[in-house]
Amino acid sequence: MSRVVIIGGDAAGMSAAAVASRGARPVELVVFERGEYTSFAACGLPYFVGGQVTDAQALVARSPEKHRANGIDVRTGHEVMAIDTAARRVTVRSHAAAREFTEPFDHLVIATGAAPIRPPFPNVEAKGIHVIHTIPNAVAIDAMIRDRRPRRAVVVGAGYIGIEVVEALVQRGLEVTVVEKLATPMATLDPDMGERVAAAMRAMGVELKLGIGVEGFEVDGDGWVRGVVTSGGDVPAELVVLGLGVRPNVALARDAGIALGPTGAIATDARMATAVDGVWAAGDCAESFHRVSERPTWIALGTHANKQGRVVGSNVSGTHARFPGVIGTAVTRVGTTEIGLTGLNERAARAAGFDVVAESIEALTRAHYYPDAAKIAVKLVAERGSGRLLGAQIVGGPESAKRIDALAVAVWNAMTADAFAQLDLGYAPPLSPVWDPTLIAARLAASKAR
Repeated sequence: MSRVVIIGGDAAGMSAAAVASRGARPVELVVFERGEYTSFAACGLPYFVGGQVTDAQALVARSPEKHRANGIDVRTGHEVMAIDTAARRVTVRSHAAAREFTEPFDHLVIATGAAPIRPPFPNVEAKGIHVIHTIPNAVAIDAMIRDRRPRRAVVVGAGYIGIEVVEALVQRGLEVTVVEKLATPMATLDPDMGERVAAAMRAMGVELKLGIGVEGFEVDGDGWVRGVVTSGGDVPAELVVLGLGVRPNVALARDAGIALGPTGAIATDARMATAVDGVWAAGDCAESFHRVSERPTWIALGTHANKQGRVVGSNVSGTHARFPGVIGTAVTRVGTTEIGLTGLNERAARAAGFDVVAESIEALTRAHYYPDAAKIAVKLVAERGSGRLLGAQIVGGPESAKRIDALAVAVWNAMTADAFAQLDLGYAPPLSPVWDPTLIAARLAASKAR
């Protein structure tokens, strides 16, 4: 029986373990997780801070006890310190017992995820400065709001994490300022669509300081943060959340001589195998293949992590499986404004070598005469000549963002804008106009691409 050791007990690691436990051939499964939780919904953390989720335990999809009941040896509070690929073993530290030991493996699955970016700003370790990456992080922010009742908060960074935290803090009644070094929020959007997100945030009462870098933090005599020092002046703050994104957690792999790819994440093939026989990687620590650019990419999303983990679980337990790649589809919201994107934006499409055309339209989410129709902006990026859809972005009111799913299917399957414009999409006045905004944008993009 093969012995499979998995490093990391969240989405990728536990998906691999769950699939392997039901695989074609029996395997012995050992999972080392340095924290106390397994299979938790990191994407739900801002909504716990915002109060929509009232119990942090509700974010746990499957506890260590449930995994153990399924025959998986899950050891929480155990951190893998080193990997020896020649001796086929890992060195593990039990934090509770304060001791180290080695554990052998036939297959090793690296699912170490990503780590929040926390630059070495002066006073960055001050009390009241938080990241939001784990359940304890979110619980700490919630506790601080309850106990200290801060009035002014600063969110550093306006990517996915940043804007979701902004919404949460506004809902908790705080005055929120965002400091972002780029000119518009959400670098994954083109600037014209990012401007729409900025307008939505300002409409919520959020102060935006864009094009400004953080230089450090001011601290009071008790060690609590009282302000953010920026290139544009000081910003008062009693609570700071660093929403600067994450980077792949690859130190173990790198130190073990396991190859990293051009993105800085662990290089794998379509089976999620690394260059070392019997060593696999999945989730936010691993690279993916982008189906549009046809280049390695790194996108930290739970959807990809779960799928990659399932592929690894099949491969280590006797069933051949491959991961087909990604196109970067994502949705989020800030207040009542929804955001969706898939494929490549204009900048990324040009960098990938495409001759690009882009078309943007503004329409309504429902028939114009039906109550509560919201504005929606759709932007499509296509290849000049062929008309192939390369990417899409949506920013709009309620019922906007999930329209990106139809466009994601089109981008995934290399459809043309003209073909998409002919699709038989559903229509009813409470749900869409006769011509869905995505169809209008596709028709105009097809004309421009010819």
